Amino acid sequence: MATLSALLAEHTDLPGEAVNHLQRLVGEWQLIADLAFSDFLMWVATGDLDEDDGSEDLAGARAVCVAQCRPTTSPTVYSQDLVNSAVDWDDHPELIAAMLRGEILREDTPRWHEGTPLAREAIPVRSGGEIIAVITRDTSLAQLRVPSALEMAYIACGGELCQMICDGTFPLREDLVGIQSSPRAGDGLIRVAVDGTVAYTSPNALSAYHRMGLSTEIAGLNLAAMTRPLISDPFDAQEFTQRLAAVMARESSMRMEIDARGATVLFRALPLYPHGAPCGALVLVRDITEVKRRDRALLSKDATIREIHHRVKNNLQTVAALLRLQVRRTTNEEARQALAESVRRVSSIALVHDTLSMSVDEQVNLDDVIDRLVPMMVDVATIGKPVSVRREGSLGVMAADKATPLVMVLTELVQNAIEHAFNLGATGNFHDAFDSDERSESGEIVLRAERSARWLDVVIHDNGNGLPDGFSLERSDRLGLQIVRTLVGAELGGSLSLQESDQGGTDAVLRVPLGRRRN
Repeated sequence: MATLSALLAEHTDLPGEAVNHLQRLVGEWQLIADLAFSDFLMWVATGDLDEDDGSEDLAGARAVCVAQCRPTTSPTVYSQDLVNSAVDWDDHPELIAAMLRGEILREDTPRWHEGTPLAREAIPVRSGGEIIAVITRDTSLAQLRVPSALEMAYIACGGELCQMICDGTFPLREDLVGIQSSPRAGDGLIRVAVDGTVAYTSPNALSAYHRMGLSTEIAGLNLAAMTRPLISDPFDAQEFTQRLAAVMARESSMRMEIDARGATVLFRALPLYPHGAPCGALVLVRDITEVKRRDRALLSKDATIREIHHRVKNNLQTVAALLRLQVRRTTNEEARQALAESVRRVSSIALVHDTLSMSVDEQVNLDDVIDRLVPMMVDVATIGKPVSVRREGSLGVMAADKATPLVMVLTELVQNAIEHAFNLGATGNFHDAFDSDERSESGEIVLRAERSARWLDVVIHDNGNGLPDGFSLERSDRLGLQIVRTLVGAELGGSLSLQESDQGGTDAVLRVPLGRRRN
């Protein structure tokens, strides 16, 4: 993919600060294209220009387009994508002249493109006192007419920002203060004079102020003094005044979200000082009341879902506690074991819901859940021999709909290894199972996980007795394995096998697809 950074690295040797300046400019120039009703192309030189004597070494040199921007306020003049295209310097002398002279150049004669006459300006991009690129501003002349007051205000602001690009004072470094969105030119525009009074207001900006509670016209009024009493929070009102004053003093730009009588409005203010001379500020206004209402509804829904998970977890823990009480009162060993298994299964599901109650995106960190479940399973093991369980690799994060059955499967397989890999049933002799030279003095279970883009592969290895003769997973009547087979096949769409390990003991091999299941 031909990204700006990749193209600059391929065709230039610009220093890091110059590259950062161009990236910030491309991040901002949609606003200028909309204000100027023009297409913008950014060009860099592939040869060396000698600025000392005004000559240029153009042997084999070309100009390469590294970025393109189309206006949203008018039809584009370039239907094709010109990024990564190259042109000869001789065919575009305005690029050379702008780069060598360091000033905006306007062509006297319209140029034609696909039957459309264009007016072109070449705008040198200055950073750190050096010209690092040239932007061409192409405006269609096909439909000439008398511009409206709105269009004149747009064009004037766009021209001043273009001059600031040439001066090296735009884009500005600004503190976003946690706000990532930004108003667009069409959302609402206010032109502020040097003395802080409103020189022009677009209809959309006026509508936003009416939504804030203002019932009068705002032209000729001081913007800060007019806006401050409309803001609901007095601290926000004071901050708005201070930050707007900093904009007018050319100390910084401003991006701020305020609440005013039930309306939420996003402000952005940019100081305008082409050629270094202050000429006021450009203020963009966007009414985001409905957007914030939807955001609050989503937050409320998210909080409700998390509260449901929290209550389900509490209810499951209550059920587990009741089952534990029943375990203590039951004298039949087989019934006690069945109840204990039910406690473990209910507790594992409760742990998943506990994790979801603290999550904001319905995602479960499987490593955290398994690491919390394993000590619980080891503590209740009654095989009479120490058993250690450890995890190797990461299970990663998974959506809630798959996390619950997967956690159930993993806990059942680990519990199955704890209960059956180290018991007396396989050999009938406890010492035969553990006291031979080939066996370790304690049981060990290792959960090995490997995750790729398409699969989650998990191997649960134990160093126990191995599988009994004639064992078949499909014909096994153990409840735990029946639960596992059902969950793996119906819920996870994966595969499971139990096999003898090359290292001794047993391997339970689980594979779960991570992509969408195909019908």
